[in-house]
Amino acid sequence: MLDKITLGELKKSGYRPRPIKEELRSNLIAKLQGKDKVFEGIIGFDDTVLPDVERAVLSRHNVLLLGLRGQAKTRIARLLIHLLDEYVPVVEGSELNDDPLHPISRYALDKIAEMGDDTPVSWIHRSERYVEKLATPDVSVADLIGDVDPIKAATLKLPYSDERVIHFGLVPRAHRSIFVINELPDLQARIQVSLFNILQEGDIQIRGFKLRLPLDIQFVFTANPEDYTNRGSIITPLKDRIESQILTHYPKTIDISRQITQQEAQLAEDQKKRVRVPDLLQVLLERIAFEARESEYVDEKSGVSARLSISGYENLVSTAERRSLINGEPQTVARITDFWGVVPAITGKVELVYEGEQEGPYSVAIHLLGHAIKKLFLTFFPDPDKLRKGREKDPYGVVRAWFAGGNRVDLINDASETAYRQALDAVAGLRKLAEAHTPDQEEVYLFMELALHGLAEFNVLNKDMLESSLTFRDILSDMLGDDDDDEDGFNEEDLN
Repeated sequence: MLDKITLGELKKSGYRPRPIKEELRSNLIAKLQGKDKVFEGIIGFDDTVLPDVERAVLSRHNVLLLGLRGQAKTRIARLLIHLLDEYVPVVEGSELNDDPLHPISRYALDKIAEMGDDTPVSWIHRSERYVEKLATPDVSVADLIGDVDPIKAATLKLPYSDERVIHFGLVPRAHRSIFVINELPDLQARIQVSLFNILQEGDIQIRGFKLRLPLDIQFVFTANPEDYTNRGSIITPLKDRIESQILTHYPKTIDISRQITQQEAQLAEDQKKRVRVPDLLQVLLERIAFEARESEYVDEKSGVSARLSISGYENLVSTAERRSLINGEPQTVARITDFWGVVPAITGKVELVYEGEQEGPYSVAIHLLGHAIKKLFLTFFPDPDKLRKGREKDPYGVVRAWFAGGNRVDLINDASETAYRQALDAVAGLRKLAEAHTPDQEEVYLFMELALHGLAEFNVLNKDMLESSLTFRDILSDMLGDDDDDEDGFNEEDLN
């Protein structure tokens, strides 16, 4: 924090005030010329959204970030404070951040008129020049712009005609600051009208006062597309006054999505030491989010937030951690069976259409996981449906024959590493199949498990899911009325 000075000392320092949009512009130019990272931590927008934001700042525009949930709109807005000067002077005690050389409030004007160059000047950090408001239907004009304060009038014994009885709202208090309104369509239309003047003329009017405050504000609005819900929309005259409308989007590749998840996931240090998540499973997790965005059961207008992958990753690690704690293992590697612990992170992150509601959130989550496994399986293994019968050797022949012989595999969710490997090793031909298709021999058991799940997705095997285990068996066993079926289990085929 800088030391307090007087107005006279500020003048002697050579300080020259500049509008906030010019301040943002100048500091952005310096960062671009210095090849500095402007929006630290934003991944996947380097060639799309961020250049648009930078162009808007260079153009001194107010900005509307338009996109579905979980697309880093608020994160981008908050990072704009790094384009502000670190400290700026204000008239001490001013509630409107008055510039000492260009005061606008009655308080600052009277103070300077009374004390002249001896007026005390303090400094505010750029973090204090950021105001954020979530738009909700109950927000009023008084909240944003201001209103007459009867208590202030009574305390100061002033008539209501005196502007000193005004209680300023968030907008005037954001003078010389960045002001962000999230979810703008949720703001009632009549409240949106109150923003017209400040966006077009740069001032506000409160109640019946003739007062006109020439406010200096950088506005950033965020919103979902107008057709997302029926709660409201951005009225056309207001949208017309917002100079730059920038469309955000979800990660376009699995790799970008993985980077975001790894950056944002909140893991304890002991979790990181205890649990290793193979690349294969990181890819599988991101594929679930991609599948959800294309699923017929999920409302595409609602979107599927990146928080699905982030929460899912945290749950995946915690599931493996819990298993290792139960078995007294100091370290462990995540498995595909651990994804049943990820299901709660999926069900709470997708908004279902009618068909999805009929299936139920849990069934839809299992359906998405199954589709993601199927696509991942095809990345490494041949498509069982496309093998030319009789013309080439079936790579799954030995595995099929083992299950056809009446054998089954039970993968217990909380099984120890030894029990897990023994269960997989028991399947004839499974290790050889995995070794022939894995790019990393150290992950052979993971690929053995992937092979079983993939064959089940292609109906080569049957997969029964119980509360605490998975059972793989021959596809014909149920058709022939296998007596070993557990009545509490269910067949994943019923979900597809």
